[in-house]
Amino acid sequence: MAHLLCRRTQLGGSDVTGPLHGFRIGVDIGGTFTDVIGRRGDRVFAVKVPSSPENPAAGVLAGVEAVLELSGEVPGNIDRFVHGTTIATNAILEEKGARIGLLMTEGFEDVLEIGRQKRSRMYDLFMVPETPVFLAPGRRRAGVTERIGPDGSVVVPLDEAAVRSAVTRLVEEEGIEAVAVCYLFSFRNPAHERRTADLIARDLPSLAVSVSSEIDPVFREYERTCVTAFDAYVRPIVNGYVDGLGAALRRRGIRAPLLIMQSRGGAASARRTVARPVTTLLSGPAAGALGARSAGERSGRRELITLDIGGTSSDVALARGGASLISREGRIRGYPLRVPMVDVHTIGAGGGSIARLDDAGVLKVGPESAGADPGPACYGRGGSVPTVTDASLVLGYLEPARFAGGIRLRIDAAERAVGTLAEAMQCSLEEAAFGIHTVCNAAMAEAVRMLTVKRGHDPRDFALVLLGGAGPLHGGAIAERLAIGTLIVPPRPGVLAAEGLLEARIQCDRYRTFAMRTEDVDPASMRAAFEELEAQGRAEMHRDGVAADTITVERFAEMRYVGQSYELEVKLAGAAVGGRSIAAAERAFRDRYREIHGHGSLEERVEFVNLRVLLSGPAMTPPAPARVAAAGPAPAVSPPVTVRPAFFEDPHGWMDTAFHDRAALPPGVEIEGPAVVTQADTTTVVYPGHRAVVDIADNLVVTRGGPAS
Repeated sequence: MAHLLCRRTQLGGSDVTGPLHGFRIGVDIGGTFTDVIGRRGDRVFAVKVPSSPENPAAGVLAGVEAVLELSGEVPGNIDRFVHGTTIATNAILEEKGARIGLLMTEGFEDVLEIGRQKRSRMYDLFMVPETPVFLAPGRRRAGVTERIGPDGSVVVPLDEAAVRSAVTRLVEEEGIEAVAVCYLFSFRNPAHERRTADLIARDLPSLAVSVSSEIDPVFREYERTCVTAFDAYVRPIVNGYVDGLGAALRRRGIRAPLLIMQSRGGAASARRTVARPVTTLLSGPAAGALGARSAGERSGRRELITLDIGGTSSDVALARGGASLISREGRIRGYPLRVPMVDVHTIGAGGGSIARLDDAGVLKVGPESAGADPGPACYGRGGSVPTVTDASLVLGYLEPARFAGGIRLRIDAAERAVGTLAEAMQCSLEEAAFGIHTVCNAAMAEAVRMLTVKRGHDPRDFALVLLGGAGPLHGGAIAERLAIGTLIVPPRPGVLAAEGLLEARIQCDRYRTFAMRTEDVDPASMRAAFEELEAQGRAEMHRDGVAADTITVERFAEMRYVGQSYELEVKLAGAAVGGRSIAAAERAFRDRYREIHGHGSLEERVEFVNLRVLLSGPAMTPPAPARVAAAGPAPAVSPPVTVRPAFFEDPHGWMDTAFHDRAALPPGVEIEGPAVVTQADTTTVVYPGHRAVVDIADNLVVTRGGPAS
């Protein structure tokens, strides 16, 4: 059953999305719940429905129906439908992707297995391979006679008979469902890869094909092979899901084109998504980071740490100067994935994470999760193992009758589950529950350190934006560990990832290798390379229906000191390319290098490696809020709905705690901890010594000590 989060938020200003004046829907699938947001002007409607792992589209459709019923809208009124999906991510994490074959240049069949010959445990003879061999074991890799030279010239013509023979064998003997093609130096000349794809399409039109010159057309053979193989691995699953969902939406009368959130924080059409499905691997976390960044900016904060705690995992991201940090190469399961993505660090800890004692008697929390079914023991659906949510209920933080998803929590079931752990630990019930929280919070704080302290950032310089069903509950304790002074809880944190989808711009990026030392660059050749990339991107944006005069273009270069192995990306100012702009790019690189590494050379020569353009459609940001308080001064404090005991860290223990209804809190009202603020999609815990205030942007701003601000 869908749980309705119908809180209408009055927002001032006007719509800035041009022709889009209808009803907009954003859908985000999580491990436990599927969140759906509907918006028209200043009216916002949200629902949570249980996720359906076996048929994710069923949860999407159920959520859409609930939002339409709640809002009174009809399917024909929807003019923007944006979806964040975990289909590709789950397929890789669970190794449930397609059975793929891999075609390589003859003699290079084992690139995927050899990798970079790096070993995390040098002398472990029984170490599990640290390259993604599971994608295409040796028997499913085939060499093809062909060779492109490093300058793009044809050294050995493509043996078309060898292509047909290899693919036939892989289909008949290995039962492959997709094939990845990654020939040597195809990023210089894609002719052989394109011809291979044409041959496969003609002989076996139902066989999915991923070619590296379209998926990742830049140098470094191993990384290019990895991302192309991953793309083939998820292609049949993602394409089947996107096509099926699009058809189901059309049958329901929804005519808006289906847009899919991409890993770098922009949206793309279903057409572009099925052409390059690997770009959706960080779709959901990217949407959460976008929504959190927007919420922080509405409270005047642009240096932000965003913490999204869901039922299964927690995602941490960073925003500097109002822009999310983008990684050119991420990782999934430790394997390199060269796809632009929001720089997110994910850990397996969330509300549904299972607590247990390991063989040494040490308390562990996660990464195993109770998921949506049966879920935590307190859900009353047959779960019996203790989880973080059960601990939260035992500690008195949750309102049993008001929990996300419309679930009425059972305190007796939670106490039984946590009680078994307390017996094993030989401690009290509340001590076991608080121990679960302590371990979980420590893991989340370490995830924040991974993106801040270990990269040269001081977390005290940032505000912590909390989202997800469990983010506002744990955020105060995590802030204490990191000495973060300000926390921001948006109006709808439990569905903020879905809300962030509505703000995503349609984007398209194009890139190519451009290996040349700065002193050797011919400005005309660089200008021509950028113009070619931009023309390709504009053509894609045109096919997505984006008006040419609304497109903005940004240019980037990946650069390094000559002789180094890895490069840094710098943004290039302006569209003109000449001697001065090349010199400016070199200075920008040297500055960026010093910023990251703390040192840099003014004498060492610098070279370009890759060029990239990013094209973006018009902003879809909702109007800035202008909520007005009732006449007269705001009350100094808000009267609680009820007062109940809750358990906090020593020396506090059990304390009388005020419970407030967030919907009844006027702007300017202050709440002093300990307190709990309840709402339909999340619970905010204001810890002892903390203060909270609802600001003009409708955010709940919590500060550690001193007056809220």
